[in-house]
Amino acid sequence: MKIALRALAASLALSITMASTTIGHAAEAGEIRVSRGYSVLYLPQMVMQRNALIEKHARALGLGDVKVTWRVLDGGNVINDALLSGTLDVAAVGTPGFLILWSKALGNPSAEIAGLSGISSTPMYLNTINPKIKTLADFGSGDRIAVAGVRSSLPAGILQMMVAHELGPANYAQLDKFTVAIPYPDATAAMLSGKTEINAHVASPPFSLMELDNPNIRRVANSADILGDMTLVMSASPKRFHDSNPTLCKAYVEALDEANHLIATDPQSAADLYNEASATRVPKEMMLRILSDKDTHFSIAPSGIARWASFMKSIGLIRQDVTDWKQFFYPESHGLAGS
Repeated sequence: MKIALRALAASLALSITMASTTIGHAAEAGEIRVSRGYSVLYLPQMVMQRNALIEKHARALGLGDVKVTWRVLDGGNVINDALLSGTLDVAAVGTPGFLILWSKALGNPSAEIAGLSGISSTPMYLNTINPKIKTLADFGSGDRIAVAGVRSSLPAGILQMMVAHELGPANYAQLDKFTVAIPYPDATAAMLSGKTEINAHVASPPFSLMELDNPNIRRVANSADILGDMTLVMSASPKRFHDSNPTLCKAYVEALDEANHLIATDPQSAADLYNEASATRVPKEMMLRILSDKDTHFSIAPSGIARWASFMKSIGLIRQDVTDWKQFFYPESHGLAGS
């Protein structure tokens, strides 16, 4: 497991443009509403929630006692709707879902959104219980692939990029017609039962590994092998909230950076915490295997954002030309070692 240089990200990039006066602090919100999902990709958020790290950093920055409300949300459409409706202030969101909303909202002050930081990346597997499927080209009309959200979710985006890489860019959407929107835990339960129409699932750990423990389930594709290192989940906030609460946003990112450090330095406790925070019980050995995987990363520095965006531009999901990863993030994040 790798982690970005904490000192650069936490003490330099975030402090330069987000320093606030005492008057500015007084004007900031007394509550921040934050989302997280189900899988290990959201382990930093679970650490933040369990250890009250946002509250800790808010106090250290002079904001006093801040109320933090956590929501568990899954799927790009659901998260984007919460951001647009004003019921969510900071989202842990899959990169493709974020980029779609960023593109649609750009130029609309009431809806504009930008990134605060990276969060995590893990291998995502396309697993199947259909013994006839050996490659991405083998899926047919009788197959149903579970993703967290059709087209806009992280698994849907990963699937499209893997298909484009393996079957050619023009065929990126070849498997979209077989996808069905189902949350991770429900999709895994369906796969393990073998009694529903769902016979494939694009999953992140621990769900991907839980499925593979079943001898009837096999892996068709591994995103890390095909696409390399890319930030899969990132932090984003509406401009209207960010601009009114720069110090509170800084507290969030500092808390996230501390959570990443705790995961890196004490994976045993992080594995235990995941089982405490998640409704899914995972053997500790499996959790430690996930956390030690060379393709598992927890970092506030984004990676591969420009590659995501360039692909999405090429297939018409975003309309803006891609010049640099920084165009998708707030200025205080530009000092992060991103890409």
